[in-house]
Amino acid sequence: MANQFSLFKKRFFSSYFVTQALGALNDNVYKSALLIFIAYQASAELNLNSDMLNNIAAGLFILPFFLFSATAGQIAEKFEKSALIRKIKLLEITIMICAVIGFYLNNIWFLLLVLFLMGFQSSLFGPIKYSILPQHLDDSELLGGNGLVEMGTFLSIIIGTVIGGVLIGRGDIGVQILSGLLLAISITGYLASRRIPETPSTQSDLKINWNPITQTWKTFKFARQQKVVFLSILGVSWFWFYGAVFLTQIPNFTKVSLNGNDLVATMILATFSVGIGLGSVLCEFLSGRKVELGLVPFGAIGMTWFAIDIFLANPNSSFTGALSPTEYLSQDGAIRTLINCAFVGIFGGFYIVPLYALIQERCERSHLSRVIAGNNILNALFMVVAAVLGAVLLGNGMTIPQFFLLVAIMNALVAIYIFTLVPEFLMRFLVWILIHTVYRVRKKGLDNIPDEGAQVLVCNHVSYVDALIIAGSIRRPVRFVMYHKIFKIPVLSFIFRTAKAIPIAGANEDKELLNKAMYQIAEALENGEVVCIFPEGKLTTDGEMNAFKSGIERIIETTPVPVIPMALQGLWQSLFSRKKVNKIIDRLKRIRTKVTLIVGEPIPHQDVTKEHLQEVVTELRDNKP
Repeated sequence: MANQFSLFKKRFFSSYFVTQALGALNDNVYKSALLIFIAYQASAELNLNSDMLNNIAAGLFILPFFLFSATAGQIAEKFEKSALIRKIKLLEITIMICAVIGFYLNNIWFLLLVLFLMGFQSSLFGPIKYSILPQHLDDSELLGGNGLVEMGTFLSIIIGTVIGGVLIGRGDIGVQILSGLLLAISITGYLASRRIPETPSTQSDLKINWNPITQTWKTFKFARQQKVVFLSILGVSWFWFYGAVFLTQIPNFTKVSLNGNDLVATMILATFSVGIGLGSVLCEFLSGRKVELGLVPFGAIGMTWFAIDIFLANPNSSFTGALSPTEYLSQDGAIRTLINCAFVGIFGGFYIVPLYALIQERCERSHLSRVIAGNNILNALFMVVAAVLGAVLLGNGMTIPQFFLLVAIMNALVAIYIFTLVPEFLMRFLVWILIHTVYRVRKKGLDNIPDEGAQVLVCNHVSYVDALIIAGSIRRPVRFVMYHKIFKIPVLSFIFRTAKAIPIAGANEDKELLNKAMYQIAEALENGEVVCIFPEGKLTTDGEMNAFKSGIERIIETTPVPVIPMALQGLWQSLFSRKKVNKIIDRLKRIRTKVTLIVGEPIPHQDVTKEHLQEVVTELRDNKP
């Protein structure tokens, strides 16, 4: 399979990626330049406190997200998106012309107005940024596409921050270069947007509600109807709270805790941002081209662990920022801190990308832009809360490392809360850990499983964790039918219940449970779901397949759907099979067993017999991996 970087071969994605990345770059070039301008020039000339002006600037950029996001989400839903993007990019060019005028006039208040307009422009683009992806990308491409978008965004943030800060500090020539660069980036972004193909409206008859308060409430009310989507929105907003804490506090943290100068602060910021970009890109590799919710708890664990270690590595906060990058890197613990910052970012990428992809995948297309707009409002609110909390706690004697420790603990508590409400996250995490630690799983023929429509999967039954390996390998959610005693195994029972597995028993053992299971199977198939059964009815005791039972014929007779044969290879030698071993060391040797899942071509329902299915599955099992 092609990896996520093959998306750049698509006209839509390449032009869209450049458009959004250049927009983020322009935002941060300007914001960085303005903040440095305030700190070193404007505050002295106007005899105003630079901290106050910086807070005003931050507020002016975020304010439009509260005022205009709800309306922007409706506009993105109602009108064709590529034309909207081009108009927004033309607005960006106009705003950048105003920025050039502001720098020429050396007028801080006019430049602050320009910053507000940039926030307005960003609030218009925000709902389109993520809602356009599902209209052009397949579900199997969503995770990779989101990973690349996040990578482009955070690299643009750090590059823009560095360029803006450097140029504004170079006097008149720096301002001239800065002005030309702002115009050049905005014009290039507009030219890239002209290559974005037409993206039809998802709800052209939508009547726009111009009241942002009532519309925001309606948006959240709709999102709450889908519990997983709403909690994912909260999870995304929490990430922006967490990220805002680090991006805001790293400059002062570098000065007072690391004794580093402004160049060291830039290095730390770059490390953090590059980490997020790297983690975002790695998501597809770690998930097998599907929206893998198991990465979210994994990301949350890493975000907490490495932030705590930043505190442990830097307990002091009484320096003056005297060290250059070379001098800082020669200090004890410097590399440890850099690694911690990088891994906070990497695990942040693991956390955020699947959440965005999940929102896009599970939210109704007709409401996605409005839901994204509501998410942007929450993001802005959480970032404001992060700033206020930092100002209050740091102003009352808390050190920045202690603040990082507090936020790390809060991150763990938020994660536990979300994963308790939606156990699907934790279930997928346990499955993901299993197939990436105990086993080395290779997949063949996954494209034989259609992305939509009811299907029955049949597979040989080798170990207690067959269902987990299959669930961790297939892009679609699967309803497993399994022997009720395996269903009740501790820990595995939590996973099976959360995945809505269907327990079953033989007619002689529990006829009522059998009939209930057959009803649930038929209901799932009628709803277009994927059901997986193990027709042998029990685990192999000698590594050879047992005879297939007639239950599969009864299922297909009740609900005629295609049947997809599969086979597991290598599990008989693994840790959770029923193969007997005499020594503990022999059992430990089974860890990291190579396992192959082979998926055959669909068999039409009229050709389904238990004998034919057993013949096909046997042939798949005996094929060389």
